[in-house]
Amino acid sequence: MKQRLSQILFSQGFGTRRLCAGLVWNGEVTVNGELVDDPDAEFETNGLRFTIGGQEWPCYDKALILLNKPAGYECSQKPKHHPSVMSLLPAPLRERGVQPIGRLDEDTTGLLLLTDDGSLIHKLTSPKHHVPKVYEARCKHPLTAVMAEQLLAGVELKEPESKAPGKFQRPPEISKAEGAEIVDETLLRLTLLEGKYHQVKRMVAAVGNRVEALHRPQFGALTLPADLKPGEWRWVPSPDLVWSQ
Repeated sequence: MKQRLSQILFSQGFGTRRLCAGLVWNGEVTVNGELVDDPDAEFETNGLRFTIGGQEWPCYDKALILLNKPAGYECSQKPKHHPSVMSLLPAPLRERGVQPIGRLDEDTTGLLLLTDDGSLIHKLTSPKHHVPKVYEARCKHPLTAVMAEQLLAGVELKEPESKAPGKFQRPPEISKAEGAEIVDETLLRLTLLEGKYHQVKRMVAAVGNRVEALHRPQFGALTLPADLKPGEWRWVPSPDLVWSQ
């Protein structure tokens, strides 16, 4: 299906329709390697690539971004104490309304997916779809085989004590790991199918240890690229890659 260039730029988050038309009129847009100065010029969006300000952009109906999250950033549009991970993305992606698929704590690093596709967010965060996430936890104390066995069998996650009068205290949850591998004396690789609040830290605490640093190298079938530095991002061409083996 063909669309006008100004409409394509608008759909990709490059501002209002008027601003997008101005980018074209000013000679700032090339399409598939050729300069275009007519905002009403029509193009097939499938496979389309355009360049603005020297940066090439693929045209996607829905955005899916892989970010190497550094420590010190909150996975929130309205952060409370630290910068938002959104500040690491260029304006067009922020304008499209991409948001994290699940959250990593401020001090947790690694693979974070962001999208503007609400149905994909639901699909990847719903427990019934069993999308595995792999975490590497550097622990304070030496790990033991018994700890790994407990994590695989399931541990009780207690809710923090509430001091508010009349506050309902939820019963403890049972959470278990899909995989628990002791990499070295204090490094644990944990595979989870859930996404509960502070889950890894609470699970490790439940077996008598403490997480000192936490990193996520894998989400579904996607692994963090070795050449992607903290704070850098790249496109995921298709959501199918999250499930591909």
